[in-house]
Amino acid sequence: MPGREPLSPPEILALSSEEADALLDRLEREVPVSPPLAELPARPFSEAIVFGDTHGDWRSSERVVAEFRGAAEDHILLGLGDYVDRAPDDCEQGSVANALYLLGLVAKYPDRVVLVKGNHELDRWVGVLPHDLPEEVDLLWGPDENRYQRIASLLERGPYAAVSPSGVYFAHGGFPRVERVTEWKSLFGVSDEDLTLDVGWGECGASRARHGAVTPFTEVELVRFLQQSGTRLFLRGHDPDLTGRWVFGDRCLTLHTSRTYERYGGVLYARVPLDRAVDSSGAVRIERLLPAPAKPRSG
Repeated sequence: MPGREPLSPPEILALSSEEADALLDRLEREVPVSPPLAELPARPFSEAIVFGDTHGDWRSSERVVAEFRGAAEDHILLGLGDYVDRAPDDCEQGSVANALYLLGLVAKYPDRVVLVKGNHELDRWVGVLPHDLPEEVDLLWGPDENRYQRIASLLERGPYAAVSPSGVYFAHGGFPRVERVTEWKSLFGVSDEDLTLDVGWGECGASRARHGAVTPFTEVELVRFLQQSGTRLFLRGHDPDLTGRWVFGDRCLTLHTSRTYERYGGVLYARVPLDRAVDSSGAVRIERLLPAPAKPRSG
């Protein structure tokens, strides 16, 4: 049964410190703690609406959420991580507003909203720069380290990755890199630190960006993991220069849903079938909230 209506980002930004504490109390009661690997159910769901890094751009989050809430009840909303830090200029204190807005949706729809952790939700394991969330919390409600820790803990309740019955693997960055394993799901029984690096910080070798936390995964490594896991496609975020591009034999798609990175490939989300096998990239529909800027013509 759906829970209470979540507060909108402007309502969150207007809260007093006492009201913010009360909201955190409620979210701590209602947001479930996910296993490291979330297995999406085959029924009664037909489609996942999947969004990439929003980075505090709650205006873009609202538009994707409107698509989700306007769809039938057999739809899932799935985020690929990095809900905080680097907010656009028109989303002041956007990390706080975006995080608590999305967590409110998890509380309302615990069976239909999945927030995979990105490296910016895992700052307490491996630090990220910039990390605007602590300062934003203090600016809104006064210095209080505990409020930041509570929001960080709530964001850490999400899974490291998700897998669909239709054969799609979802994570922020990468996948556990273990060559031989009898049961692939046991890969997610490794330590949080290992998962944080491989899954939260994993870089695609097709990207020109380098974060330096781990060695970028290759096409050979991806194909091996997909075979191990019985999946066929990988949807991810993390590397903005790959936004909207299928790489590695059309097996790997990167999504960003933030205007901060609009210049790379637009502001995108995707629709992924859940009720039938996804055998190729053609089964995934890429939707654009905002198109990529036109490239200037030479000469």
